[in-house]
This record gives sequence, C-alpha cells and structure tokens, in this order.
Amino acid sequence: MSTSEQAAQAVVERDVMIPMRDGVRLATDIYRPASGGPAFPVLLERTPYDKRGTSHADRTAADPRPRSKPEVAQAFAGAGYVYVLQDCRGRFASEGVFTKYLNEGEDGVDTLAWLRAQPWCEGRIGTLGLSYGAHVQAAMAAFAPEGLAAMVLDSGGFSSAYHSGIRQGGALELKQLTWALKHAHLSPATAADPARKAALDAADIREWVRVNPWRTGRSPLAAAPEYEAYVVEQWANETFSDFWRQPGLYAAGAYARFADAPMIHMSSWFDPYARTAIENYRGLAHSKRGPVKLLLGPWTHGQRSVSHAGDVDFGPAAPLDGNVAPDYTALRLAWFDRHLRALDAPDYLPSPVKIFVMGGGSGRRTPEGRLDHGGRWRDEADWPLPDAAPTRFHLLAGGVLSTEVAVGAGHAAFDFDPAHPAPTIGGAIASGEPLMYAGAFDQRETAGLFGATSPGRALAERPDVLVFQTEPLAAPVEVTGPITARLWVSSSAVDTDITVKLVDVYPPSADYPQGYAMNLTHGILRLRFRDGFEQPALMTPHEVYEIEIEAFPTSNLFAAAHRIRLDVSSSNFPHFDVNPNTGAPAGTASDPVVARNTIHFAPDRPSHVLLPIRPARRD
Repeated sequence: MSTSEQAAQAVVERDVMIPMRDGVRLATDIYRPASGGPAFPVLLERTPYDKRGTSHADRTAADPRPRSKPEVAQAFAGAGYVYVLQDCRGRFASEGVFTKYLNEGEDGVDTLAWLRAQPWCEGRIGTLGLSYGAHVQAAMAAFAPEGLAAMVLDSGGFSSAYHSGIRQGGALELKQLTWALKHAHLSPATAADPARKAALDAADIREWVRVNPWRTGRSPLAAAPEYEAYVVEQWANETFSDFWRQPGLYAAGAYARFADAPMIHMSSWFDPYARTAIENYRGLAHSKRGPVKLLLGPWTHGQRSVSHAGDVDFGPAAPLDGNVAPDYTALRLAWFDRHLRALDAPDYLPSPVKIFVMGGGSGRRTPEGRLDHGGRWRDEADWPLPDAAPTRFHLLAGGVLSTEVAVGAGHAAFDFDPAHPAPTIGGAIASGEPLMYAGAFDQRETAGLFGATSPGRALAERPDVLVFQTEPLAAPVEVTGPITARLWVSSSAVDTDITVKLVDVYPPSADYPQGYAMNLTHGILRLRFRDGFEQPALMTPHEVYEIEIEAFPTSNLFAAAHRIRLDVSSSNFPHFDVNPNTGAPAGTASDPVVARNTIHFAPDRPSHVLLPIRPARRD
C-alpha cells in the first residue's frame, strides 16, 4: 500500500509497487509538483542504493553535506518535474531477487511504460543517475523504449563490462568482490535473517581477497547465495562470450538500436568508467540526432564537487561547480529544461566534448598536504582530439623511454611471484574500500595501502617493476587521448599478465625532496588473450610474442623538467586478480608458479607506448 503526503514543493507517494512483466513489483517513490499540471515531464532514477538513502556524490562545493535522494527529488519537483525514485529488483523495498546488472533493461522498459500511462505524465521522460544508476539507463536505452527523451549518464552505462568495469584485459576487477560483500550486508534478506547477517559480519575481506577464485559455497558470500552466484559467474566467464553481450553489460552491441535522445556521458580520469563514457560517446555521437555530449573531469568516482583526487589537488578550476555549471543540479536541470521542455535554459556544454587537462600547477604541497598539480577545462570538437599526434615512445636498454628506436637488440626481465604482487596505489577505481583507494598518489608503497611490504619503498625499486622514463623534458608536453602499449614479450610460464602504468615524474623540490611520481593511467593484459578475448591461447615458454595493452585514456600536461615514465610489471593487486601463471581457467584453483617475464626491444621488436601528443596551440 502506498502512502501519500504533502511536502513544501511536492506531493509524495511512497512505495508505489509497479509491476514488471514477470509479476515482481518494484517499490517506487513519486514526487509530483505541488502546483501546476495536470501533466508534467518526468525524471526517473533507478537505484540499488536505497531510494531514500544518501549518496556521497549529491553535494556541492559550497555545501559539503550530501543531500538525501528525497531532498534531490524535492528540488526537481519544485522546478516542475515529476521525480521518480525506484529501488531495483531485490533491493530494499522492492520484490524479487537481485542479480547484478542483468534484469535492469527489461525492468527499466516496464517502469517507463507504466509511467507513460499515468495521468500526471505528459509522455516525455528523462533519466539520470550515477554509477549503477547510469548502468540501468544504458541497459534500458538498448531497447529504445518509447518516451525516453533525454538522459544524463554519470560514470557508468557499460559500453562493454568485459573490457572495462568488471573485467579488463582478461583480468577480473576485484572491486566486484568488495561491492558484493558490502551490499549483501545491506540486502533485505540480510536484514530479515540474523544468522545470515552474522555470517557476513564474520568475513574479513582483507583475507578473502587473497583467495583466488571464490567458488560456490567457498566464499565470504556463502550465506548470501544470490550475491555469491553472480560473483562466481563473472569470475568464471573469462572469455568475451555471449554472457558479456547481454544488454545490461554491453551497450556497444546495441548502438544501432539505442535510444536516439539528447544525452550526456560524463566521467573522470580516476574513475573506472572513463573508457565507458568515451566509447558510448564515440558510438552514438555521429549516428544519433542527439545531441550527445562528453564531459571528463579530474575526479574520482562521483566526486565532481571537490578539487582533489587521492593525494593530488587540481586547483580551483577542477570542481564542476562554478566552472562547468553552477553545480551538478543546475547542469542537469538546464539539460532537461532544454530537451524535455524546450526552454531557453543555459547551455553549459556548448561543445561536443569538454575535458579537464591536468597539470600546470605549482608542484608545491598544499595546506591540506596534497601535491598542487593544477589543470584547466577545455572545449573540444570531438574525441579523440583531431590534432593529437600518436607518437611512439620506445622502451630502451637502461630504463630509457625515447622517441628514438633501439639500435641493437636488448631486453629487460623480472621474476613475477604471484605470492608477492605489486600493490595497487591509486588509479581508476570505485567501490574498492577498504582495500584500495582511487585517485593520484606518489607511487610508493606505504604502510597505509593494501599490499605494502616496506614503508616508503618506491615501486620503481621493486625487482618486479621495470621502469622506463624520458630525460627531463625541455618543454611542456601534453598527452591527451587513448593510451596503448605495444610490447614484445616472452615468459617462462604458459600464461602471465603484463601491466603498464603511465606516470608523471616531478623533479626533487623543497616540498618533495625525492620528487613525486604521479600515476595517470594503467592497463593490463592476461597473455592468453593476446590474440583476442574470445578464445584463450597458452604461450610456448620463452617464445617471443607481440602484444597490445590498452590503458585508460587521460589528459595531462607534463611540465618542463618532468619526466614521462612507463612502469611495466605483471600485477596490480588488489585492483585485479593475480594470475597464478599456470594457464588454469578462471574460476579454478591452481598452485601458483613464479614466471620469468622479459620485455624485448630491438629494431624488429620495437616495444613502445603510443602517446597522443597534442601540439601547442592557443585556446
């Protein structure tokens, strides 16, 4: 039974149970404007995080206190919209069983059809949401439902969950484990079952993350089988199969039939969905009437109203608030006013692409103790930047990174021991706490980071991390675009991983006597997928193979006197699961072996990283 109440700006109906095609009912709160009408444009936000909860991202630069979802809904209702908040299937007050990602397309379509049939709906519906709230939008838009008229997809909406978001380069992103354990705790079934809650409470994720793989009945999720089931399924499905081509996981497979609506795809350089936002923009911008916009900031996941990401500050220009739009609510409201109501609202995104170029700061330590890296916003006509020149930086003997090609044959080798993986220190991460934290950090092992083995030890000093860097730059160099490493490698094992990380190296200074090595982007490849992700192929030990690793995109201005650095290793844990080097299929246990991995460089084996260099120009 739904309840109705009168609020200052809205008439609120709570827990309206909307039926889906299979009879499951989803709990929905509806906020209607207190005056006007009788029909209004409608905004729909579907969430697994509690329709009456509070998101850390719903804040402003002026007021760091996050607003609850009902407060956000009230604000939009006061602006003339019916705002609809719905708990996803199996979450909080909704019926059914939660299966992560896979029911959202059909449930979204059914919800939209129900909304269009209501007398207070004028027929045009916009959707919005962050993270999972963006995934559900893309899943629904793949069916091009009638009435879908505008979208804001913030940091989500899988272009291909196999290639980024759940897996990357064939490896599993272990944030799926931390997310599952956290949200199994918050599920309705756990709230109703003290024994299930006690079992989940007893699980130590710091111990369990070292178990590879989790299996049915042998995981910390054994007491929550619906959560355990999808984790086990995602882990075991290591090839790019039909499983990964489902609508909730693979928007790229539906671009031709995708809804043709005005849409914003937004993300950030230290967010796991930057690649998703870019691929969705590229797949839709030139085939839809749109308009389709791309917005990329310097933030971590959802933290668009702050100026820092991790241990690095990007200056007063970094927040969305006051730089792109007055704040996030104003950006979305103007977008929907323009495209749902045809109002002459501000156009905060006049160009197809708006990016934040990191760099250009003082390099000093801020009063808050962060590196002042700086940066600025720039409008662009498209992505990739038409005038960015892909430039090869070759890996050479002695740890040199250079535009010059190797003269003779050389190599660099290391032993990769799965029992002692290189630790994750920042990066494009979400939902990783308490194991790992997103953002930019000095690339040193510290006692506060998971996997640290010696406080203050630089990753560059680890024997299983190869470092290649340029000479100090004579002039600033801007790198903006996709990052790809093409390497010639061999291994003593039949399978192993190769990881890369692009780093901006600051020279020593008074504030940073040892300099500062700031991570920008990373990539990984499980070598049994070197020829494609559809079919694994084990290696012949010691045979040399050409491989390509696609790292996440970035935009950074390397200042004069800085170095461009590429780190090469075979692990990034706990961001990714650790390869045991045995060739055992994912989802099966095996005894790890140490692999001797070698990077080759020669005229006929020109290992290099391809960096998109943007020429200096007046903006």
